[in-house]
Amino acid sequence: MSFLICKYAITAFIIVLVSEVAKRSGKIGALITSLPFVTIIAVIWMYYEIHDTSKISNYAYYTLWYVVPTLPMFAVMPYMLNRGFNFWFTLAVCIIVTFTSFIITAYIGRRFGVDLMP
Repeated sequence: MSFLICKYAITAFIIVLVSEVAKRSGKIGALITSLPFVTIIAVIWMYYEIHDTSKISNYAYYTLWYVVPTLPMFAVMPYMLNRGFNFWFTLAVCIIVTFTSFIITAYIGRRFGVDLMP
């Protein structure tokens, strides 16, 4: 139980740290956010708990495929916000764009033998 609490504390600390840094410097916050901290932490926790490198390899492989459909959101969000769209509306559009991108990526992946649907 204490290990689980430790995992929560470290993970939460990193998220809070990134949000605080981003308030002061958008560039540094974005740089830190773009680093795959969540993936690295998840891989460390998985290795520590199960020591199964094939599961970690599988996790990393699918993470690569799941990152691809999130990329259009990072183009749509600044475009809409810089043109005066409401934040919540922009966020909703970004969620729809990401979901649609995921469906397209899953369809394309399936044509190449990669099954992305959970």
